[in-house]
Amino acid sequence: TSPFAWLRTRFYYLLIRLYFDQEFSIEEFTRGAKQAFSVVSKLLSQRKLDLLEELVSAEVLQVLKEKISLLPDSHRDALAADIDAIMYTTEGDVRIYYDDDGRKFVSILMCFWYLNGANLPDEVPGQAKVFQIVFGDESTKEKKHLLTANYEFQREFTEGAKPDWTITRIEHPRLLE
Repeated sequence: TSPFAWLRTRFYYLLIRLYFDQEFSIEEFTRGAKQAFSVVSKLLSQRKLDLLEELVSAEVLQVLKEKISLLPDSHRDALAADIDAIMYTTEGDVRIYYDDDGRKFVSILMCFWYLNGANLPDEVPGQAKVFQIVFGDESTKEKKHLLTANYEFQREFTEGAKPDWTITRIEHPRLLE
């Protein structure tokens, strides 16, 4: 990320701590976001969308129901991210905003890079083959792909609102389009 973007996000984290949540920690948030990403991506892969109702917004869940049913098995398998297979995580955009009713929201976009061994066709653009390891002889190979995903987390900070983060955007480029 650029130095300007890094500085901007750190300024937003300071605002979150000063005006919304004095206990907010980006390190703790990132740990929780990684866990949520792993759980949600596995549930998507397994088509267990009914278990996502508490984690994902209703609008996103409706879109996912339509998209998941059309995915080939190889793409669906590639959605799953084991927490130990997450290679890199970074924050994207951070937003603080108020709606027309005066409710306060914070939104943080998280970008994940993860390894997955799904049997993706070679013509899938945009995915990178990271490992092709030979165990024993040439006939035994394990291929891993480095894939990306973007999940946006939103929390309402209005007094009396539940203190839960909800996923309001899920993108798995080239897989879930």
